[in-house]
Amino acid sequence: MLHEFAIPDRSAAWSTAVPDWEERIVNRQSLIPDLPLFDEPAERALRIFKRLHVPDLIGQPTYGEVSDQWVFDLVRAIFGSYDPEKKRRMLREFFLLIPKKNGKSAIAAAIILTACLMNERPEAELLLIAPTMTIAKISFKQIKGIIRADPELEKRFHIQDHARTITHLVSKAEISVKAADGDVITGGKATYTMIDETHEFSRKSKADGVFLELRGALASRPEGFLMQITTQSKEQPAGVFKAELETARAVRDGRLMSPMLAVLYELPKKMAKNWQKPETWAIVNPHLGRSVDPEFLRDELAKAKEKGPKALQLLASQHFNVEIGVGLGGGWTGALYWKKAGPEEFGLEELINRCEVAVVGLDGGGLDDLFGLSVVGRERHTKNWLMWFHAWAHPEVLRARKEIAPRLHDFARAGDLTLLDEDDPTGDIEGATHVAGQLLDAGLLPAEAAIGLDTVQVYSILEEMMSIGIDEDQLRYVGQDWRLSPAIWGMERKLKDGTLLHSSQPIMEWVLGNAKVEQRGSAVRMTKEAAGRAKIDPLVAGMNAFTLMSRNPVSAGARGFEYTGM
Repeated sequence: MLHEFAIPDRSAAWSTAVPDWEERIVNRQSLIPDLPLFDEPAERALRIFKRLHVPDLIGQPTYGEVSDQWVFDLVRAIFGSYDPEKKRRMLREFFLLIPKKNGKSAIAAAIILTACLMNERPEAELLLIAPTMTIAKISFKQIKGIIRADPELEKRFHIQDHARTITHLVSKAEISVKAADGDVITGGKATYTMIDETHEFSRKSKADGVFLELRGALASRPEGFLMQITTQSKEQPAGVFKAELETARAVRDGRLMSPMLAVLYELPKKMAKNWQKPETWAIVNPHLGRSVDPEFLRDELAKAKEKGPKALQLLASQHFNVEIGVGLGGGWTGALYWKKAGPEEFGLEELINRCEVAVVGLDGGGLDDLFGLSVVGRERHTKNWLMWFHAWAHPEVLRARKEIAPRLHDFARAGDLTLLDEDDPTGDIEGATHVAGQLLDAGLLPAEAAIGLDTVQVYSILEEMMSIGIDEDQLRYVGQDWRLSPAIWGMERKLKDGTLLHSSQPIMEWVLGNAKVEQRGSAVRMTKEAAGRAKIDPLVAGMNAFTLMSRNPVSAGARGFEYTGM
């Protein structure tokens, strides 16, 4: 029909910006703005939703009995944005960020079933995408339970357990429940798509393509929608989840006009550090006192405090939607002061212009590991130390560590990491030499102990460095493992007292979250939090450079060798 492809009139009345969301969420007011909803589909959908029974609660109460008003407002907005005359939806995407235990998966199941009952397209496809096979089976069981709790619904649907599909017997519309970690996800024909736990997609190397396909389906199905219901990420947001979350925040804040409604239950930044205080819990848990038990949260908080920082991070992200970053603390004390020590962004060129002397630290392993570099310079007037970082990754890293590949692509786009090609086996060493050459040209390298590295790298780097005029005396082996204890302790102190400043690079927030410090007698050693996928190479490179700068070096000045670069 021709009207399906008419350009919609989206006036300011359909803006979903909520610039006063911080005030609203603190006062427990609706996070959904006033919209010119179409009352007939809005009220019809709400009636259907409220009549559905929750199958896994004692007595099987209805969603209308167990849900709070915010759920009803959301349902009205989703289905009330559909223009029944033009057969077009004014809002086509919905993003709900909400902590665990607030009925997230149960609400997702009820909304996708409501969409099937409201649907007007013959043989429409509806997708519910769960993060794992286990969750997919639970989600399917939830929808099936809702249907079997109502005799009238049982007459309308045919359930196929083996295929996790549910078919409407009149319209032939089909709900398919798929697992992101096991099923082939295609959305080329999906009219309605529900994604449960978007943050799990940050581990999928082809997630961008999946989202592109899911959105592409809406081009020929203007009555459809794509909805995401998710908690915060268990790690620092990355990949497609980071992109989706940033888009949702931009729409909510009014920085981006888009036919999306973003409802984000998260603490304002100024309150994020107070997430452990019970008075903040209702702000981000709208079902506190219903499906969320305050005593359960108190018990979990007590247990997490006993287990340590990593357990606290997990609790904060999953039950209070606190975004993981170094502000929550990693395993290293220095991480607690990292944000304060990065008040400004600066690049290598600015570091060179501001410093009187500079040293380089390098760290890396095999081809499936990162190659990290750090430059530490002493500022000419303040004598503060400035730190800048970079890393390189061979293709083997992306193949062997698929779960961090989206994150590495984020860092590459930010300029903090260089992704090397298959035919560039020495690109990391050449890149590090290029950085050293810039410092050499500027006359900042000391005559001795200018470049710190471990024994594994000495022979592979020596020849390349010497080709630009750096001699063996300027290369220095730095003891690793427990021998880095002075650097670990020294960096903590200088970060805290404000005399060590870093370049505020996104890659380092992730790296610091991976770092764990273990006591070894009177010394300490820095290790990876999780073997294999967690990387700390740039930070160890920083420790190597810190060790050399601790010797109070003096610049050798220009030495008559002009480095022309690569």
